[in-house]
Amino acid sequence: MEKSKVYFTDLRAKSGDNLLDKLKRLIRTAGIGEIDFNNQFAAIKIHFGEPGNLAFLRPNYAKAVADVVKELGGKPFLTDCNTLYVGGRKNALDHIDSAYGNGFVPYATGCHVLIADGLKGSDDVRVPVEDGEYVKEAKIGRAVMDADIFISLTHFKGHEATGFGGTLKNIGMGCGSRAGKMEMHSAGKPHVAQSRCIGCGRCIKICAHDAPSITDKKASIDHNKCVGCGRCIAICPKDAVCPASDESNDILNCKIAEYTKAVIHGRPNFHISLVIDVSPYCDCHAENDAAIVPDVGMFASFDPVALDVACADAVNRQTPIRDSLLGEAFSDHEHDHEHRDHFGMVSPNTNWKTCIEHAVKIGIGSDQYELITVK
Repeated sequence: MEKSKVYFTDLRAKSGDNLLDKLKRLIRTAGIGEIDFNNQFAAIKIHFGEPGNLAFLRPNYAKAVADVVKELGGKPFLTDCNTLYVGGRKNALDHIDSAYGNGFVPYATGCHVLIADGLKGSDDVRVPVEDGEYVKEAKIGRAVMDADIFISLTHFKGHEATGFGGTLKNIGMGCGSRAGKMEMHSAGKPHVAQSRCIGCGRCIKICAHDAPSITDKKASIDHNKCVGCGRCIAICPKDAVCPASDESNDILNCKIAEYTKAVIHGRPNFHISLVIDVSPYCDCHAENDAAIVPDVGMFASFDPVALDVACADAVNRQTPIRDSLLGEAFSDHEHDHEHRDHFGMVSPNTNWKTCIEHAVKIGIGSDQYELITVK
């Protein structure tokens, strides 16, 4: 298989040439201009950061990408889908508030924020997954699929379930609606934490399949009727309806790859990954621990698989930061880490390579790459 081209620039800067200029130069050199943006809607998929987390990408980077898209004649917007869990991004209003609070306001980024799966996370499109082994129809946020062009702008970091959170996860998990996220995380269906349930009946009103019922002022869900759409999770005022989280991490990774294929297949797509503030866990946390390695640089490619592998290789070449989770893991296993990767040491129950292997298998991209440095 022919190697994919991955472009890289470091984080050195000098007078008259700042990092935002370098990012623009990187993506232009990587070929973003080969895409016809003229009067086309371009979705820029980014994680806006859970309130309390400070490792997410600064909005300045989003503006740099949006500026290039506009220079090429496109109509960019920033987007993400609502979360499955409780937090500051569970519905579109809270999500936009969180995005604005973290600086992603239109006058700072030069474009608007659209939450792709709507107010309550239920506005999705069923997208067939060609060669899907685990997913036949991915449930993708409508605004993502309505866009003519798809761009991912990823903060590359560790992740407690998938090993790392890179481009494939930003696309696959990030573009899934609430029902899509539940499908990736779970082989089961939601249940009710009855200690929190107040018997308000909102889950009954929202369900089209008569799955919830109330007995003794407490709700329960009939899994024989439930189709796993997740609407009851969104509507519950006490967060008493909880998603199952019973899928193995390896199958989760495979499903993420299949959702990624649903998002990008058959339309122009381009991918950017910034290996900075490499926190050990996801930006979905309402906090972030210290970075596990020094900042590396910025990467771009038309191939999301090769991009993830290049970023992972770059992180694994770094010396761990001593006062970090990775530094502690190295100290605890100072004679037993020669052949272990950094992500596996931080989250031992994960294997990020399963996502890469499955992505290659279903034809998303290549795990072989040529790294081209951009000055």
